[in-house]
Amino acid sequence: MAKLINDTDFIPFPIFIKGKVRNVYDLGNMLLVVSSDRISAFDVVFSELIPNKGSVLNGISAFWFDFTEDIAGNHMITADFTKFPAELANYEDELEGRSMLVKKLQMVEAECVIRGYLEGSGLKDYKKTGEVSGIKLPKGLKQADKLSEPIFTPSTKAKSGHDEAVSFCELKNKIGAELANKLRDTSISLYNKASVHAESKGLILADTKLEFGIENGELVVADEMFTPDSSRFWQKNEYEPGRAQKSFDKQYLREYLETLDWDKTPPAPALPDEIIKKTGEKYIEAFERITGRKFGHAKPDRS
Repeated sequence: MAKLINDTDFIPFPIFIKGKVRNVYDLGNMLLVVSSDRISAFDVVFSELIPNKGSVLNGISAFWFDFTEDIAGNHMITADFTKFPAELANYEDELEGRSMLVKKLQMVEAECVIRGYLEGSGLKDYKKTGEVSGIKLPKGLKQADKLSEPIFTPSTKAKSGHDEAVSFCELKNKIGAELANKLRDTSISLYNKASVHAESKGLILADTKLEFGIENGELVVADEMFTPDSSRFWQKNEYEPGRAQKSFDKQYLREYLETLDWDKTPPAPALPDEIIKKTGEKYIEAFERITGRKFGHAKPDRS
């Protein structure tokens, strides 16, 4: 059984960023991203770990980074542990398959959300105003309806640290029209290519969130890419607008949490073994469907 990873304080490099589910370390001329088995929902991190989750997220991102290089570069240097610095050689069991070396970038202060279907916060906004992030949509759309074309609905970090949806006009005012236009066009191109691939695997990519950085004046993808943590994937052959869809993201966990008497603030409730097990299975199924490879944490494909 794969080793479960919560924290990675054993790594002999300074911490660069400690996120909800990933830790980033400063190796000097590059960064080491380690995907833990932690899981969060409603911005709350749970005490229980989800087996193999870190390896799944790392492997899916590595797959998409390679798959979309013809549209945009990305920050991945390698996910091949044999090419990691010698100082990490003793941590193969902990890091193999769940980590990658990435470039240092000047991050763009925007999160790029692309929606091909009406769900989540976009559905809530539409029901209230008929719009999503200032984009007027046709009347009479139902939950999970496919949009006539993907829409770009960016967000920025509010002072509280949470994402705050903004209109495209607001984004242009914040970061400049040229960069905003490039973010929109690149994001939609990436979404379109990933959507075609997902459909070939019997999945619908309903929406996703991308982040970008600047390297030598060029826009490149950073963070994660088209993972179950940053995207909604639905079962294509069971797709039916007007209701919630069978999902391969954290929706399974969220739906369980909605049955509890919990106000979605810390501390998180304890997760039953069955919920942990099934959530882990959802992640592995997503990996195998997206990549077309059998999941195995022992010796993942090299990137």
